[in-house]
Amino acid sequence: MSDPISIFFEAWQIEDAKKRLEKITQSSAEDIQYKDPRTPNTLVGIDALSEYVGIFSANAPGWSANVVKSDTIGEMTRTTVAFSGLGPDGSKTVQHGQYFIEKHNDLISRMYGFVGTGEPD
Repeated sequence: MSDPISIFFEAWQIEDAKKRLEKITQSSAEDIQYKDPRTPNTLVGIDALSEYVGIFSANAPGWSANVVKSDTIGEMTRTTVAFSGLGPDGSKTVQHGQYFIEKHNDLISRMYGFVGTGEPD
């Protein structure tokens, strides 16, 4: 099986809801918990997460989300993701996010995302 974190972020560029749900199901525990600055509450479950990821793909068509680096200590994985695509002015834009991820039985069980990487601009 491929890395569940990479599989999960592949789902961010899939506009078809059924295919997106399949990717998230391949990578995530049924009761996954997800939180980032754009979620007012923690999302729980694959369906809620797939719906949220669908908002990204609908609002940023053609954009991708790719893991650029990842490291693990104990049960926690820190992952940096590059979100990239064409900006409103037509130029390529890249925004980074950092995620802290726990897995259970090789599926993502909990994920917290942050804007940026914590480095000064």
